[in-house]
Amino acid sequence: MSIKKVSVVGAGTMGNGIAHVFALKGFQVNLVDITSEFVDKAFLTISKNLDRQVKKETIKEEDKTNALNNITKVVGVENTPVDSDLVIEAIYENKETKIGIFNIIDKLIKADSIFASNTSSISITELSANFRPENFIGMHFMNPVPMMQLVEIIRGYSTTDNTFSIIKELTLKLDKVPVEVYDYPGFISNRILMPMINEAVFALMEGVASAKDIDTVMKLGMNHPMGPLTLADFIGLDVCLAIMEVLYDGFNDTKYRPCPLLKKMVAAKKLGRKTGEGFFKYDK
Repeated sequence: MSIKKVSVVGAGTMGNGIAHVFALKGFQVNLVDITSEFVDKAFLTISKNLDRQVKKETIKEEDKTNALNNITKVVGVENTPVDSDLVIEAIYENKETKIGIFNIIDKLIKADSIFASNTSSISITELSANFRPENFIGMHFMNPVPMMQLVEIIRGYSTTDNTFSIIKELTLKLDKVPVEVYDYPGFISNRILMPMINEAVFALMEGVASAKDIDTVMKLGMNHPMGPLTLADFIGLDVCLAIMEVLYDGFNDTKYRPCPLLKKMVAAKKLGRKTGEGFFKYDK
């Protein structure tokens, strides 16, 4: 099948980024969320990000205009258009909520449509168990979506070769780099990244070094673009904790035990950039 109409459910940071790249490549995009406020805010964010690309001369003004014209704002998951060829779920990391969304959409859209989740760690096999599992796949985009090239394409237990091939080809059309991954907790990116961040938090908790010095070691010693604690603040400490808990539960291995300091900071609502304070302080 040919993917022409894409519905992105969830208009937050990841959702508006995904809608941005599809619209810029000429796809018809439905941007779906539960309130008009969320959808309007996402549309404004996309417009501002396109302006930045125009300013940097990576796209033309007419490209921005065409991209915005390709986006339709949709309020209410139950109003997801019937003719969607692909539905990409991009809400927060909660399995039950994601399943609830797919349960609604499964009854709406055509039978041969493909479901994809942008989950960063939740099992595609578990998400797809009751919803056309052969046509269900993971598309894990990296943040910020318009800038980052990688897309992890995750096969669930029942994902067909045909579904995988369609999504791989689609990812290439977005000028992204697809990587095939099988469905294990954390996939590849977060299975490797999150234990590193978690270990950095342990080092901080144990007084091995300050947050600034831990990050300096990884930036100057390992040539990372940003330190693990700065990166954790950027991702959101609540998200880091949720992924560590998925790894810990999925493998039942103590090496994935979330650091107590990470849990304490999440409980204190010190979540990083989005709250103004995490391992470092930020201007809101």
